[in-house]
Amino acid sequence: MLNLNNKIKQLILALMDVVLVSSALYFALVLRFEGQIPAGFLANLEGLLLPVVLINLVVLFFLGLYRRLWRYASVDEILLVILAVTLTSAGALLYSWQFELMLPRSVYVIFWFMLLFFLGASRFSLRLLSSYLRRKGGHNGDRRALIVGAGDAGALVAEEIKKHQGLLGIRPVGFIDDDPNKRGQVIQGIPVLGGREKIPRLVQEKKIAEVVIAMPSTPYALMREIIGICEGLEVKIKTVPGIFEILEGHVGVTRLKEVEIEDLLKRTQVKVEINEIADYLAGRVVLVTGAGGSIGSELCRQVSLLGPRRLIMLDHDENGVFYIHREMEVKFSHVDLCPLVRDIQSRDSLEKVFREFRPHVVFHAAAYKHVPLMELNVEEAVKNNIRGGKNLVDLSARYGVERFVLISTDKAVNPGSVMGATKRVSEIYLQQVARRNGECVFCAVRFGNVLGSRGSVVTLFREQIARGGPVTVTHPEMTRYFMTIPEAVQLVVQAGALGQRGEIFVLDMGEPIKIMELAQDMILLSGLQPGKDVEIKVTGIRPGEKLNEELFNYRENFALTRHERIFVAPDTECTLQEIEKELQQLGGKLQTDLAELLELDKIPGDVANLKRRNHRGT
Repeated sequence: MLNLNNKIKQLILALMDVVLVSSALYFALVLRFEGQIPAGFLANLEGLLLPVVLINLVVLFFLGLYRRLWRYASVDEILLVILAVTLTSAGALLYSWQFELMLPRSVYVIFWFMLLFFLGASRFSLRLLSSYLRRKGGHNGDRRALIVGAGDAGALVAEEIKKHQGLLGIRPVGFIDDDPNKRGQVIQGIPVLGGREKIPRLVQEKKIAEVVIAMPSTPYALMREIIGICEGLEVKIKTVPGIFEILEGHVGVTRLKEVEIEDLLKRTQVKVEINEIADYLAGRVVLVTGAGGSIGSELCRQVSLLGPRRLIMLDHDENGVFYIHREMEVKFSHVDLCPLVRDIQSRDSLEKVFREFRPHVVFHAAAYKHVPLMELNVEEAVKNNIRGGKNLVDLSARYGVERFVLISTDKAVNPGSVMGATKRVSEIYLQQVARRNGECVFCAVRFGNVLGSRGSVVTLFREQIARGGPVTVTHPEMTRYFMTIPEAVQLVVQAGALGQRGEIFVLDMGEPIKIMELAQDMILLSGLQPGKDVEIKVTGIRPGEKLNEELFNYRENFALTRHERIFVAPDTECTLQEIEKELQQLGGKLQTDLAELLELDKIPGDVANLKRRNHRGT
């Protein structure tokens, strides 16, 4: 039925073109002779009308002008109409000359202009009518908006808002731009009203309801200043999607989004060209543990883009494995996918996996990560984070794995929590094995807090704001380092290429962010006022939490890598006494004998003495 309607519309448009082409040719002759057409030329006109109409219809058909939706007409359609008119006029001239039906040469010039006007007006009147009806329908755009940024993005936003005004329910009334050369100019029919300092006055005078920030690549400092100016004003802040989001098809231009906290990192996001350094994954068998988690699942996606022969997705969470496998089957059907429900604490079960699949690269993302929860579940944290990690390191060394990347945390630096201590033990153990294993490249990466991961503070704040508060902050001076999921995964893949022997890689995450400021920003960016619409409640530091996190401990002399935003803390070649002391301290935190737990006598070399030293000291 829909196809039939389209055919009818095309037929009506073609019949209209018959009339327009005939009229254009006739009026061109009338204008040339000021209404007094000689009989000979009138006869030639009669002989030309039908052929010229047919030429025009053929040209319009082959240029696809009958398949265009003219309510969305743009510059491309204008160019096509000009081309169609030019070809029709040329065809009319050639036909006249061939069959001796020539008209005065000026008639063909006048015909070109007349036909361009008729065809163009007929098409673009449909767009004008559609635009008018869209604005009249639905909402009338009662909510007034200011667009911050009068550049290319701002002009695009203005055009799209006007086009979908009825749908969005907002009406742009002015641009804000600090460029003095743009002030007083008009873009898309909307005036540039001044710089950002005028926002408060304009909000009051023009009853602004929304401020749209149309600067996709703006730095944090400027974004934060604009938000600060809007603080205390009864407006909602929105941004436009970044240009890469639009080009990749994740979002449309018209989908204005609430400002995400990712937009407010106090630094530019780190970009790593992983395609240039990920040859070690092409054609290889790759194992990802914790594949159902936030980092593990993104690792599966990114690794699959780099051409592995087989991807083993391992997690003890059945649902997590199910969902990532279902997604990967659709997006990466060319990759041999192996979803496995396994617990890394079970050495026998893991050994069967290594024996059967013989992975070349292992990304170890499986861990218990929630700090206060692990304070209440020390034994499980030790078994999963330490023993499970040890199982993977040992089996990787035994079964010829080429590269092993451990995902650690900044909480492993001078740890004050069970979770941090278990991760520090895993780092120490990995470095000791790396020092004595010349075949497998072992390395680790330390993350800050990962934005958007399950259970992160950002997710918690969003939920609390949605409920109307209160937003809970444990301490007004608490700070944390933040990174995005893409940054985290890029760091993991990069580390796999850079690693040599037991290095710990750390991303340059800029300055730590105050959690109190984070909470205030998120409330503001939801169009609400901290303390007025949503209360912020200080609850006190929870068990295991530190006020500030660190990236390196006192012994780690960090150095730069070939990537300017990635640092490395090399294996410090600790003496056995230093390792023993650190393990004893960590064992005290965990209330367990770590040397006994790690069965260090199974590792060749001097590390075997560590267990005996511990025993003599007890």
